[in-house]
Amino acid sequence: MTLPARAQEPGTTHTIHPGEGGGAGAVRRTVLPGGLRVITESMPTVRSAAFGVWAGVGSRDESPADAGASHYLEHVLFKGTRRRSALEISAAIDAVGGDLNAFTAKEYTCYYARVLDADLPLAVDVVSDMVSSSLNREEDVEAERGVILEEIHMRDDDPGDLIHDEFSTALYGDAPLGRPILGTVESINALTRDRIHGYYERHYTPSDLVVAVAGNIEHERVVRLVSEAFEGRLDGDGAPSAPRIGGEPVAASPEVRVVDKDTEQAHVVLGGVGVSRTDERRFALGVLNAALGGGMSSRLFQEIRERRGLAYSVYSYTSQYADTGVFGVYAGCQPGKVDEVLSICRDEIARVAEDGVEGEELERGKGQLRGAMVLGLEDSGSRMSRIGKSELVYESLLPVDEVLGRIDAVTPDDVRDVARAVLAAPQALTVIGPFGDRDFSL
Repeated sequence: MTLPARAQEPGTTHTIHPGEGGGAGAVRRTVLPGGLRVITESMPTVRSAAFGVWAGVGSRDESPADAGASHYLEHVLFKGTRRRSALEISAAIDAVGGDLNAFTAKEYTCYYARVLDADLPLAVDVVSDMVSSSLNREEDVEAERGVILEEIHMRDDDPGDLIHDEFSTALYGDAPLGRPILGTVESINALTRDRIHGYYERHYTPSDLVVAVAGNIEHERVVRLVSEAFEGRLDGDGAPSAPRIGGEPVAASPEVRVVDKDTEQAHVVLGGVGVSRTDERRFALGVLNAALGGGMSSRLFQEIRERRGLAYSVYSYTSQYADTGVFGVYAGCQPGKVDEVLSICRDEIARVAEDGVEGEELERGKGQLRGAMVLGLEDSGSRMSRIGKSELVYESLLPVDEVLGRIDAVTPDDVRDVARAVLAAPQALTVIGPFGDRDFSL
């Protein structure tokens, strides 16, 4: 069954899942004063704990003047608080053999540490201190400006990375979803300390934050540790922000985008608009993706790599957002073979759009999707990510067994319908390689 939506009074605790075996225990949720949510999943058979603070803001929330601010702020929050210097932040986790990191996405940002279960209090204190008490000093903003500019240059030097940012722009143009998470050289140079700090003050409020913890932990102890770590910031009667669902879909404007680079290999992405993360067709699209380009037995891998030896890397992928999504096919090949590779990709996409997937191929796609999901939840870090992200972007947390059941329930007609809706729609194309001003128009 689908678990209930999370309407809940501050100071109360709900068990939103009693546990489903496989070493996983109960999923519980407490809302603290000010709207800060604490959600945990007990894994009594492991010796680790993963602690994450999730902020419900990402690059698509940025105005043109703030482009890159979410990721910029992620960097600055590691630079020091009233209690710790940047060195003391990293040294504290290094001293216990833990992992401290963060990432910025289109619709959220996460700061996390994974440690031995005995060191959970340290992880809670360090990460919560970073997120709630950052100084955002002028000198730190300036120091990280150079680091982020180097990160942009590093991305630009890696066509396998750059291609996906360029494809987002080819599909969504200058809309927030089309802009790179890193920002641009121009936007990063234009961001000031006041803009960065103002962004922090607006978006890092208790009602917009979720604390997610998974591992060999006790919920009541986690709530106590988090309450102590956020002391002084949990006053008031603010309610948790609503999950990020729906909205008016951003308009796509698919185009052809060619980046002329003197590379040994051509990189291409061909694709278009997918489905949103709450669209019931997402399970059928997942099966379709697995069959088309999701593994070594997929159509694209077999035809392009195994039979013809045209590429080393070829795959399809999906991304989901609150109101829309992306479906794409990537391939890397010698520049002289790019036309043949693109022709095969287009033929296979057209074939699946017309006929769908059925029989053994359908069952193989389901099996791949089921296995990837379950195996991907074997450690505390992945479990923490699942419950933290779910709290921000879904109305309810689907039990793993229900997700597996929905995958199993996908029919050939389901796949055919979503294939015709997604694969037959207008497509964007991005190409990186030594092509000058060559026209790749579809």
